[in-house]
Amino acid sequence: MGKRLEIFKLAAQPYQNLLAIKDYVSAALPAELLELVYLRVSQINHCAFCIDMHTRELLKLQVSMEKIALLPVWDEAVPLFSAAERAALDWAESVTRVEQTRVPDAVYAHALQVLGEQTLADLTVAVTLMNAFNRFSVSMRRPPAALAALA
Repeated sequence: MGKRLEIFKLAAQPYQNLLAIKDYVSAALPAELLELVYLRVSQINHCAFCIDMHTRELLKLQVSMEKIALLPVWDEAVPLFSAAERAALDWAESVTRVEQTRVPDAVYAHALQVLGEQTLADLTVAVTLMNAFNRFSVSMRRPPAALAALA
């Protein structure tokens, strides 16, 4: 089965509310950090639409192909990622996999220490937002731009 409902047209007001949250976190967090987190969350959730989009955004930000390619194994490519990025990615993975991880105290304590209260709060909003967008896109089979370009 291909693409399903045009969910963001049929639920326009909730979509606008999500975009307002996206605007908030875009103003609150550095663009590269935010896009790395968005991409990593989307990889975990197997969201082709969002993986395509956030990879393209990172390329526009002139993030290296090596960093993008090694994002799924960021903890094995430590020199490519700053301490803040590593703490953010660890937090994002744990929150995204909440059913499995239950977001351990050690991950929280480290993220809080490295990022501080406000950044951790904003990051949590961003991770939660991306998980919501991923669920909309996966469940409605939104096609990634790479495939839409082939049609």
